Amino acid sequence: MEDPMYSLQDVIRCDLCETPVPSKHCELCHIHLCEACVGKHLSDQSKDHYIMPFNLRGSISKCPNHSTKTCTIFCKDCNVSICKICSSFGEHAEHEKEDLLKAMAEKKELIRKDLQELEKSIYPKYQEAATNIPVQRADVNKHSQKLTTALDKQGEALHTEINTIIQGMKSEIDDMDAQHKAAIDDQEDAINKTSTEITQIILDLKRLLDTSDVCLVSEYTSRTEEFRCLPAQFQVTSLPTFTPQEINREQIHRQIGSLSKLVITYPVGTLLDEPRILTDIQTEHRGILKSLHSVSCLSDSELWTCGDGDNILRLYNLQGELLRYVQTKSENIPRDISVTRRGDLVYTDYWDRSINLVRGKQIQRLITLRGWGPRGLCSTVSGDLLVTMTSDDDNQSKVVRYSDSTKKQTIQWDDQGKPLYSSGDIKYLSENRNSDICVADNEANAVVVVSAAGNLRFRYTGPPSTPRESFDPRSITTDSHANILTSDCDNDCIHIIDQDGHFLRFIHNSGLQGPRGLCVDSLNNLFVADRDTGKVKKLQYYK
Repeated sequence: MEDPMYSLQDVIRCDLCETPVPSKHCELCHIHLCEACVGKHLSDQSKDHYIMPFNLRGSISKCPNHSTKTCTIFCKDCNVSICKICSSFGEHAEHEKEDLLKAMAEKKELIRKDLQELEKSIYPKYQEAATNIPVQRADVNKHSQKLTTALDKQGEALHTEINTIIQGMKSEIDDMDAQHKAAIDDQEDAINKTSTEITQIILDLKRLLDTSDVCLVSEYTSRTEEFRCLPAQFQVTSLPTFTPQEINREQIHRQIGSLSKLVITYPVGTLLDEPRILTDIQTEHRGILKSLHSVSCLSDSELWTCGDGDNILRLYNLQGELLRYVQTKSENIPRDISVTRRGDLVYTDYWDRSINLVRGKQIQRLITLRGWGPRGLCSTVSGDLLVTMTSDDDNQSKVVRYSDSTKKQTIQWDDQGKPLYSSGDIKYLSENRNSDICVADNEANAVVVVSAAGNLRFRYTGPPSTPRESFDPRSITTDSHANILTSDCDNDCIHIIDQDGHFLRFIHNSGLQGPRGLCVDSLNNLFVADRDTGKVKKLQYYK
């Protein structure tokens, strides 16, 4: 069908000069413009204008809150298009914004880059990994056959007396063979599943590149980071081997030989017996009156700190150089800090009952509480904030989840209607990889772990051999293996427990002196804020 724009009978023309086939369109005035007339049209300052490419005319939506206004601005904080009124007043007033067409162009460029990386780099990795699966399966068969042949030879030497035992060992090989292949099958399923998902995303991205739907494109969120690394690849730490022995009929069972077990390990992390100190950073906080109590990773090489004695938040690199410092807005001492998914810093101010955001050189008050004082906080994977708080009368404690400044969830009581947390004021928290919420409850001498829905999963009060009252939990963090680490300040150690509350190990031989704040970087290195020395220690605790 012929495009009416190019029809000889009805050529679309510039509304100002009649030039055919205009390249621009004013979305607010609803007129077509050639390049030469754009400036003339914009010179009329008695009303608003919004110039856009002709082929995108009509694609910008009306504001749902102001029906006469068109959404020409993109709110980067909320990832939505808004009108000028929304931009100047209400919830978007203090947010970061930009022109909608510019935002669309940036999103399109992100889509192009993601598509290129998925097609050229990431997807080929999965294809290569998939081609290696048949080779692994063949190697399993070859090795298993080698073992079976060795057993047959030994079985012929031992004759009928050991046939039963030989058959038993063959069955063991078959079981390990099946186990090995099952592990390979699981790996293949994971690779194929993700490959299929990537294929679909590639198709979706191509459609996004072809669409002119501004809203659809502006809502796009990249998932490329999820696929940069292949799914966890298992490792065969030890293949089974057969060691034949000389025949001794009196000790026939022992002399048949031994068949070692198949050992498959996944990259879940092996804890070091003795953690290594990688870095020792001296901060401005020294002594009891100016003790260091919180640390949060901005990146693998930069970290924020805060402590008692002053109201300054400090950013250090791993060389101990002070890169930035920020004085709190109220000049009160911050109780806890956390770095958000976007790389901004948030902190709690117990004294003026507020939660604040540091972005660049600006401090923005996100939340003001009434009747409750905020204590610990953490930023979640989804971008929410989790905050521990105590009532002004110090009789109650709870955890509250916020999305921006909106309260989404309150966690305070168990299924029997009893308090989950003590009324004490020292409570720090962390979100685990499985979405559990882990709270170091100092007065209760316990780590209290609830599910994302707020249901109690377990309480950890120290390993079985340790008296509960000697456990002094202060700060808490989690790593990529879903292990939970909590600082035991009075006992100068760190407890490592798994996601189900089972004690794994202490970190206690690293010169810790009153360990308080904890955080883990992307490589599972642990940063510990030492109260007594004012130092931040970077520890490697995985092999």
